[in-house]
Amino acid sequence: MSGGRGEKEGLFMKKTYKIEVDCANCAAKMEAAAQKVAGVKEVTVNFMTLKMTVVFEEGADPAAVMEQVKKACRRVESDCEIYC
Repeated sequence: MSGGRGEKEGLFMKKTYKIEVDCANCAAKMEAAAQKVAGVKEVTVNFMTLKMTVVFEEGADPAAVMEQVKKACRRVESDCEIYC
């Protein structure tokens, strides 16, 4: 999914990304790490569907924020992948 699938939710941009992660616990770690990134309003990682849904703060640049999300997730789960 190049660039994720995007939609507007009020004033916030919401995008869904395909991910690769090995277990539900790792997915939870990714979700917690991503939630702490500046520009992320809300994030949900679904291990069963292997998808990450991110709601970006108003005015945030999704591409730049996702680069930081990737870095944060790899710090807690080095072999995870997020397809942006």
